[in-house]
Amino acid sequence: MKSNAKAVVTVIGKDMVGILAKVSTACAAAQANVIEVTQSVLEEFFCMIMIIDIENATAEIEELQQSISDSVPEMKVHVMHENIFNSMHRI
Repeated sequence: MKSNAKAVVTVIGKDMVGILAKVSTACAAAQANVIEVTQSVLEEFFCMIMIIDIENATAEIEELQQSISDSVPEMKVHVMHENIFNSMHRI
């Protein structure tokens, strides 16, 4: 991965025990370091946005997204490189 590369991870679905632990474990297995995370539970729905450092990641974005999705199959997971995220949100 490119130097100082980051990605945005979103996870949304019904709340259950261990979501953050499972997602973090999947990131760690791919050598993607969690930089920042925010999460909330709205009624019974879990919402999380995570910024991860993928500079030393051993998996491509698509592989990482699949790994995270496999770890929390009940949830909707999306992983996007910061460059794409920034381009999408630029006016």
